[in-house]
Amino acid sequence: MIEDPYRWVEAINNRREYIEHQLSGGSPIVCLSCVDGVLLLTLSRERQKIFEVYDRIAVGAIGHPGDIERLRMAAIEATSSEGFTRSSQDVSLRRLVSYTLSPTLKAAFEQIYEAPYLARMLFAEVGRLGEQDLFIWLDYDGSFQTNGGTFRKKVEPYAVISGRQRTSELMREFLKGREIREMSLEEAEAVALDAWSVGILASRGELEALPDEAAIAAEREKQLASATVEAALLERHAPGAIAYRSLRVEFDEKSVAPA
Repeated sequence: MIEDPYRWVEAINNRREYIEHQLSGGSPIVCLSCVDGVLLLTLSRERQKIFEVYDRIAVGAIGHPGDIERLRMAAIEATSSEGFTRSSQDVSLRRLVSYTLSPTLKAAFEQIYEAPYLARMLFAEVGRLGEQDLFIWLDYDGSFQTNGGTFRKKVEPYAVISGRQRTSELMREFLKGREIREMSLEEAEAVALDAWSVGILASRGELEALPDEAAIAAEREKQLASATVEAALLERHAPGAIAYRSLRVEFDEKSVAPA
């Protein structure tokens, strides 16, 4: 009997190690708050990674396609139901994650005889002002973080997810200190692609610190030759209720955007 709690903890640790290994190869996703709204960007070779959820909410995800789809549908059903029974203005990303998705992921992760969700998700909600944009990254165990606004933590104009913790750290370091909210959509696209390229370099375990501009440019050119840019914009001043717009992004050779 006394061994049972320890076996449960061991099983949880094994699940975490297994999921982290499964997610390690996922293509990073970058989310930036610019003048025109909220940009989500990644590169993909096979399947879609960025989706609309509700009027002013979108999500990017890495992981198993089936699990991502189940969670995406759960998010759509929850927001649509609340928007129908109350009003679209009552639909909140923070409430969606806190009361619906986070408990679902936590319960699945802790049921050691059931399959967990193999997914890591980055949600975005566009505000009327850049400072009101909300980003929440939600993990497979139900834990989540925001881009700020809590006690003594300023609101950051960016968020990223990737398959490895160190990869995400270097991507955030690359974005830190840039005047992203003042950028046009085209400038934000270039910066997001460079941040993504940093993430790919870091995911291979090749980086101890941020790479120089030449290394980023070389990696960017290499990846653009074999993958497709997938991007979407949550328009800040959309003419209707729906702010989500898929983007067709064509990159020529670009230099790294200035800090």
